[in-house]
Amino acid sequence: MTLTPTENETLPLRAGGFTTLVEALDYAARGECGLNFHSARGELVRALPYAELRERAIEAGRGLVNAGFPVGARVVLLADTDADFVILFFACQYAGLLPVPVALPTTLGGKEAYIASLRRQLTGCDASAAMAPAELLSYAQEAGDGLGLVLVGDPQAFYALPAGNADPRPFGADGPCYLQYSSGSTRDPLGVDIPQRAITANCNAIINDGLEARPHDRCTSWLPLYHDMGLVGFLLTPMMCQISVDYMTTRDFARRPLTWLQLITRNRGTLSYSPSFGYDLCCRRAGSAADLAIDLSSWRAAGIGGDMVQPGVLTRFVEAFGPYGFRRTAFVPSYGMAETSLAVSFAPLDTGMQVDVIDRRSMADEGVAVPAPAGDPAQGRAFVACGRPLIGHTAEIRDDDGKLLPERRIGRIFVKGPSVMAGYFRQPEATALVLDASGWLDTGDLGYRLGEQLVITGRAKDLIIINGRNIWPQDLEWAVEEIPGLRRGDAAAFSIDGAKDEEQVVLLVQCRTTDPAARETLAREAKGVIQRTAAIDCTVCLVDPKGLPQTSSGKLSRARAKTNYLNGVYDPPADAGADPRPRRAAPAAPPG
Repeated sequence: MTLTPTENETLPLRAGGFTTLVEALDYAARGECGLNFHSARGELVRALPYAELRERAIEAGRGLVNAGFPVGARVVLLADTDADFVILFFACQYAGLLPVPVALPTTLGGKEAYIASLRRQLTGCDASAAMAPAELLSYAQEAGDGLGLVLVGDPQAFYALPAGNADPRPFGADGPCYLQYSSGSTRDPLGVDIPQRAITANCNAIINDGLEARPHDRCTSWLPLYHDMGLVGFLLTPMMCQISVDYMTTRDFARRPLTWLQLITRNRGTLSYSPSFGYDLCCRRAGSAADLAIDLSSWRAAGIGGDMVQPGVLTRFVEAFGPYGFRRTAFVPSYGMAETSLAVSFAPLDTGMQVDVIDRRSMADEGVAVPAPAGDPAQGRAFVACGRPLIGHTAEIRDDDGKLLPERRIGRIFVKGPSVMAGYFRQPEATALVLDASGWLDTGDLGYRLGEQLVITGRAKDLIIINGRNIWPQDLEWAVEEIPGLRRGDAAAFSIDGAKDEEQVVLLVQCRTTDPAARETLAREAKGVIQRTAAIDCTVCLVDPKGLPQTSSGKLSRARAKTNYLNGVYDPPADAGADPRPRRAAPAAPPG
């Protein structure tokens, strides 16, 4: 078994311009490039050239047509990072069915919660079939019990469907493409309805404007394929410009993050993305880089997206891996979301991250992002510019009344363009809350404009307001996570209605020690950090390792953390005498 090549020998690179996924794969299959799946140690497990992907997807798609699934029926796919998921995703495209990628279980011991979540997604999209890896088939069967699904099986069950005389019936340019569940789906899952026109527009913009695809490019990814950054950024977009991709699974990356960098080194990868926490995890293992003979000089675009960009983490990555060929100018901060297919904006290539240090008081009290005063670093708050909107797309910053705001005024971000979703699947009321008749999408994010670039300051729903001051929870969390012994993702900050009907900040901190003295010291240090950072008091609650809930894409879910806290899932606060939780009985909710 050999890797697919970085460049096709005879097929000219076509930088997008396709109107459907099937049209793009039909072209890519004329070359030798394709997808490569690797083990946790970086060994090649499976190579899947685009030609083989097309052949197998057409055959499986014919089986789905012959089985009688009507055009547009939904097929839920538990999205492992493997060839089977990719083949069946494209089989749905050739069969005129809507694939619905969903997350794998992310934590041990959460089987019941996962099955309940999967059942909500099956119900929400009115699925006709569900595919799960063999080891998770029982989960899918239990989740689908009684829902009337025609087929619940592992990949082999789908491949075994006889094709008969059925012909492919792919969607046209004006048809649908797939449903993408947002990473935070809970009681009422929202399936983002992505049409062919939206996904092809987004991929075309990424290829030509965001990353400027080149014939020698090669992608490397550990991002999950059920998340828009993994699915669109590192499956659909590379396929649309015939680029080979090297994959490792997300769970393998968590255990062996430097394998990601080894794959880039060995195969001379040029394009790869990660949220900030992925770069941070590599920094923590950087001591092994010399032994692994890492060379990152080929990496021309190191993207950051999927969460708030943390400049301190990226600076440490440069310090750790600059000696191994990584260039500071390779960083490409980006902004996007599933509701825009993926990308909204990209920072300019070959410039690195542009950091804007603004005055904390003006940001909190007036909603204005003015430069911080010189000589007072504690008063500055660093944000990273995420570039200008992609060609054909527009972004506006508006106040609460919908009025357009000038540069450096913080407000709500609205986006318009050809990549915006059709809406939430069969959820007209939820769609109307975020998407107006003229096509403007309320992203739910806050930010400001810096020249032509967007700067993201946080989620509107997570903003903490104390005595009229705006406090960003990330500021509190990142500051506390600098305490020795803590890691990125160890803190969650939010506000609740206190015992006296006043806003009270609560800080949850994952604690790995059972020593009472050490726990008391950690709680005291955390309170001190919050006081120095934001000049506010807070209630500190220490929680068990892995006690903070995450979305399926690995981001902190503050809403679920807050629900868990209010429902008494966690132990009493370290200063229990000042417990601000309302005195009410509530059923315990699962922490994940």
